[in-house]
Amino acid sequence: MGPADAILPQPHAPQAPPVTSFDPLAWWGRADGTRTALLDVSTHRRYSYAELDADADRWCAWLVAEGVLAGDRVAVLAQNCVAFVPLLFGCIRCGAILLPLNWRLSAIELARVLADAQPRLLLGAADFATLGETARGVPESGVGLSGAEAPGAEAIVAHAVSVPWFDLDAAAASAAAMTERQCPGPVPMAEAPALLLYTSGSTGAPKGVLIPQRQLLANAIATIVGWQLSAADVAPVATPFFHTGAWNVFLTPLLFVGGTSALVDGFEPTQFLDVLERCDVTVAFVVPTQLAMMSSSSRWGVPLPRLRWLISGGAPCPQRIRDVAQAAGYRIREGYGLTECGPNCFASTDGNDAGAVGTVGWPVPFLDARVRDSADGEALVDVVGELQLRGPQLFGGYFRAPELTRNALTSDGWLCTGDLASRDAEGRFRIRGRRKEMYISGGENVFPGEVESALMDCPLVQEVCVVGLADLRWGEVGCAVVVPTPVRDDGEALEHTEARALSILAAARSRLAGYKVPKHVHFVDALPRLGSGKIDRAAVLAWLLDRGRA
Repeated sequence: MGPADAILPQPHAPQAPPVTSFDPLAWWGRADGTRTALLDVSTHRRYSYAELDADADRWCAWLVAEGVLAGDRVAVLAQNCVAFVPLLFGCIRCGAILLPLNWRLSAIELARVLADAQPRLLLGAADFATLGETARGVPESGVGLSGAEAPGAEAIVAHAVSVPWFDLDAAAASAAAMTERQCPGPVPMAEAPALLLYTSGSTGAPKGVLIPQRQLLANAIATIVGWQLSAADVAPVATPFFHTGAWNVFLTPLLFVGGTSALVDGFEPTQFLDVLERCDVTVAFVVPTQLAMMSSSSRWGVPLPRLRWLISGGAPCPQRIRDVAQAAGYRIREGYGLTECGPNCFASTDGNDAGAVGTVGWPVPFLDARVRDSADGEALVDVVGELQLRGPQLFGGYFRAPELTRNALTSDGWLCTGDLASRDAEGRFRIRGRRKEMYISGGENVFPGEVESALMDCPLVQEVCVVGLADLRWGEVGCAVVVPTPVRDDGEALEHTEARALSILAAARSRLAGYKVPKHVHFVDALPRLGSGKIDRAAVLAWLLDRGRA
């Protein structure tokens, strides 16, 4: 399978002459090889740029020896581990595309990805051998699957997935034993894909997003400038490597500038706070739910004199969470990005973030941003519309899906994010939620993200998802599905569900216009999640509809 099968045309990508591949390990390995590139939190071992550079060469040689060609996909099924980093650059050096697989998926979901990506080989950690082998063996008819997984399995794959399996540790040992450099030389950057990341979705087939080296470079430079990163910065990598955030929020920008990343295998609040302290972390990425979990840890408030700020992304950060963090002495900034662009799309600085609370700041260098109203014109100040982005940070297209790629872009090269945003008089952007999540109540547009942010300011709410339900009088009304906090602020248990719901709605009315306040509240122990860890809104809505029919 040649590179033409893997590399899709980018209709509106910048046309630049080919340059050397995106390979900061090679540069720093020569220029200052003893500098620490990676800290493995689980083993307390430090890896220098020179070590990772040599490992990348060995991985490249091993891949070539296994018959991997430019454009081939190299799939990995493993939790965060050091091998991922040199393996990425080994792939870049031989022109292959690294495909980190979501280990949270079921065998059937994983089989869909493997059938779509058709990787040349599959590397996997021993812990996921059963999952990987099961996914590889999913037959067309679904025969042999458990009763819970069999329905609809016949629609999963067009043919059996025959990708060979390699134990990741054994492959790493084999690569380490290769002493001769057999790399074919740097592959020109341009549109050559480095990563293939599959986005989660509640319906339909998975979408593979091609991340070209050009995107890695543009995002790295823009992040370094916009977020004022330097070689002195240290950041944790706790997000799984099947997310763009693990690679591109801090890791690749810090590799580019010669900084240090602390590799964490999963997120646990107390451990994460320990890492921030022990590794002298200066900047860190978290999502609002993680911040809320951290604030309940016994380690919350531990002095972190080196920490400049925490950047919150993935969803708007509730004011209550910001207040709690500020009271503990931690500064919060908000970010925004997506797999198809950036992912670091906006920034603010110490000198201009006054009055920017609740915004994500201004577009980073190279990136243009605009808000389009319902008539597809430029939205006025503080008017909510669809956020569109354009610049070299754009993806290289959806894998083998040119129609999807064309539908995601306007004729003049803007990415239609599907996210709602507004712009204030100073040009700062505020993220308002997803366009498809918006509902209309009594003729007024209601954005669930705004409602959820207000509800999260109530101390009785640990987590919430708001969806619109049909209503005879208002057309649609809001319904809040809430994971409640176990106790009130004063420590007194709130026994009665009805009383708790009334308290939450009363708090919402003090923050929101009447038509935005949900008309219904339901309590659950946990909210359903997509493979990415995001709330599965379609599953929440389906649960509510089933509950209404019961």
